[in-house]
Amino acid sequence: MIEETKQDAQKAMQASIEALKRDFKRVRTGRATPALLDGIRADYFGVPTPLNQMASISVPEPRQIVIQPWDPSTCGAIEKAILKSDLGLTPSNDGKLVRITVPPLTEERRKELVKVVRKMGEDTKVAVRNARRDANDLLKEYKKEGEISEDDAFRGQDQIQKVTDEFVTKVDELVEGKEKEIMEF
Repeated sequence: MIEETKQDAQKAMQASIEALKRDFKRVRTGRATPALLDGIRADYFGVPTPLNQMASISVPEPRQIVIQPWDPSTCGAIEKAILKSDLGLTPSNDGKLVRITVPPLTEERRKELVKVVRKMGEDTKVAVRNARRDANDLLKEYKKEGEISEDDAFRGQDQIQKVTDEFVTKVDELVEGKEKEIMEF
């Protein structure tokens, strides 16, 4: 029972870490990466469609993204979707391809992005701590109903705290790595 509770908490915490990694992919560093375009949807015959489902996306140079739509008539819609996004990138459309040049980040913008990354990290730590709280509440409920002893409840809470500490450390490492990536020239 305690082990199941601990494993459920670990799964919830791992899901939080995975969500943080996905969010980090969308944070712009100085380099071009197809993941920058993950959240963008373009109008494809009246249906908002993810770019990777309507075009091939490549990075031929470190600061350039090339989007080659399977239907060249959608270049305009792709260009509009990128302009509407909060990426702050300006695409150029030649009728067959959409090119995006990723400009180097200014020092000020880098510092803003670091703050955003730290906020994402803090939000993830809150999610990890919420998973710990839920697991501890469940153990208290088991103890109250007499399904486990008081010693087992404390032992279980201690195990869950150790798991929580491991995940908080992972979050800190991920945030630190992303900060280095952002501040790198």
